[in-house]
Amino acid sequence: MDMLKLGQQVVKNKVLILIISVLLMIPSAIGYLNTRVNYDLLSYLPEDIETMKGQDILKKEFGKGGFSFVILEGMPDKDVEKVKEKLESVDHVAQVLWYDSLADISVPKEVLPEKYYDFFNSDNSTMMIVFFDDTTSADGTLAAVDKMREITSEQCFISGMSAVTTDMKHLSESETIMYAVVAVILTCLVLALTMDTFLIPLFFMLSIGLAIVWNLGTNFFFGQISFMTQALALVLQLGVTMDYSIFLWHSYKEHQKIYPDKDEAMAHAISVTIGSVVSSSFTTVAGFLAMCFMSFTLGLDLGIVMAKGVVFGVVACVTVLPAMILIFDKAIEKTSHKDFIPEFDKVSGFIIKHFALFLTIGMMILFPALYGYKNYDVYYNLDSTMPAYLQSMTANAKLSEEYGMNSTHMLLASSSLDAKTVNKMLNEMKQVEGVEFTLGFNSIVGTAVPDEVIPEEAKEKLVSGDWQLMMIGSEYKVASDEVNKQVDELSAIAAKYDDTAMLIGEAPATKDLINITNHDFTVVSVLSIAVIFVIIALTFRSVTLPVILVAVIELAIMINLGLAYYLGDSLPFVASVVIGTIQLGATVDYAILMTTRYRSERHAGKEKTEAVSIALRTSIKSVMISAMGFFAATIGVSFVSEIGMISSLCTLLSRGALISMVVVLTVLPSLFMLLDHLICKTSVGFTPENQTSSKTFSSHERSVLS
Repeated sequence: MDMLKLGQQVVKNKVLILIISVLLMIPSAIGYLNTRVNYDLLSYLPEDIETMKGQDILKKEFGKGGFSFVILEGMPDKDVEKVKEKLESVDHVAQVLWYDSLADISVPKEVLPEKYYDFFNSDNSTMMIVFFDDTTSADGTLAAVDKMREITSEQCFISGMSAVTTDMKHLSESETIMYAVVAVILTCLVLALTMDTFLIPLFFMLSIGLAIVWNLGTNFFFGQISFMTQALALVLQLGVTMDYSIFLWHSYKEHQKIYPDKDEAMAHAISVTIGSVVSSSFTTVAGFLAMCFMSFTLGLDLGIVMAKGVVFGVVACVTVLPAMILIFDKAIEKTSHKDFIPEFDKVSGFIIKHFALFLTIGMMILFPALYGYKNYDVYYNLDSTMPAYLQSMTANAKLSEEYGMNSTHMLLASSSLDAKTVNKMLNEMKQVEGVEFTLGFNSIVGTAVPDEVIPEEAKEKLVSGDWQLMMIGSEYKVASDEVNKQVDELSAIAAKYDDTAMLIGEAPATKDLINITNHDFTVVSVLSIAVIFVIIALTFRSVTLPVILVAVIELAIMINLGLAYYLGDSLPFVASVVIGTIQLGATVDYAILMTTRYRSERHAGKEKTEAVSIALRTSIKSVMISAMGFFAATIGVSFVSEIGMISSLCTLLSRGALISMVVVLTVLPSLFMLLDHLICKTSVGFTPENQTSSKTFSSHERSVLS
């Protein structure tokens, strides 16, 4: 379809478009409210790995999924028994295991090992293990934790990953609105100062807001999205797609100089903007879609939602925003003001004159940036950066201090193993460094008690069908090198006694997460670079420009992530892939903008220095506005979010936008100055001789850039 005709249709039906776009918010809001949010990142691990298979067996055979340790302080046994009964009555609590769970059966008390009692008791507290009938982060499990907190006193402390996830859910829900408010306020402030009217930022926010609601509403068709996707989707879509609105506004203002009729000017502006925005969005969408190739399916979750968000952003930019601008044109004009941003002629002149200096600085920064990029600290444990005041954090601290436990593994072994073999295996595991306890059915009742005298009801607690369940407590924290080594040793011991045995739980699953994501991130990084490389190569029909542009943004990414090492920051494990793909896909547009103008000027017959100087001078404002907008959309969230993973990622994204801006405005034009001859020889459209084949393309791009 002819883009001008499409623009004319949008202008003609502006009121209808606005009505439809607002009405679409209703099903979108319903979809958003009915989309489940998943707070368990480990659930995105591949289903075919042992830890995930083991969790399925645990649920199917034992009716157990997640579990929590409940610590009760200064409470007599009779009151503890009452609390236990209350907990057992909570929906989705499958079982509560305490000292009396097997102590009241027909087994002589003197046969019970002393360590059994010691396991459940410390000097001033006693502990229960509460098993849930669903997975760690299932809705029923989280509701059960809330109910358990409601019916227990202040003397009770509920620890474990299900409790952490419950707190994460409440914290995330309370912060989501704040993310939107802060991002919108800061972005409007930046736009009000950088645009030529105070009111236009409001309409930018409204049109982008509609696109965000459409995007979040259509997530309903996926069934669920991760809490991280939900938190990042809003700020990322705002930051990434805001450029499109700026393109449209500038194009509309330029076309008003040519076409006095505002409807006609807008129709032409839409026509030009569609071509510019669609091509610009390719690199961003490519970056997001590259994440879909991760076997850790959080990448698929985030990648599809964000790619979809960019598409909705493009649609809103060329339909909803033009309709708003035309309908409220008089109000917008009344808030017009002079341009607050100065011209940067002297800055661009200084950069071009001293390009060798900027190249030298770039080379000097490269090596320490690369070292920092390779050596920054990474964390995989979700609760490691959660606020200490949360109930789950307090409970976990008590579990560590009073019982020496920081993580708990579960071992599934064949039910055919006899008591003697099981005890031998568990005793060997008890000798592994960092193991605080081992607990199994046979280790509880002892080898002196024949199986036939043990009631089935007692057996079912830890034995079911083909499997028996054992628990192993560790003093090491999840995701630490020590616990990963411990998991390997325990798995090796289990395999000696039973080649079907499976070690499962948060620590073994996190160890799998580390191994899988390390491979995934390498694949995604290479893939995103390759796809964007091809897009740039086809756009400019060049061999050298893709290398130059991608290298410039990769330098900015290395500086961004490398700074974490020198600042002593620990980054979430997803940082490299999120920053590597999003910063590359979103900010490479800065480099493409300048390169397009550089090519136009060289094609028009300008000499190297003049062409690069014009390209830099005319691009500075656009790149700065774009980068500052991205910065504003993300920096506020990094300050208001108490969820360490979200705060850290938003800090990186905001910092990355500014770093990309500086690198593109200094290193890229310097490379053009150095490699101009090579670029012209290996690229189409850089010399006047190519005028015939590229005339239409260049004039089109000039109109966009203006």
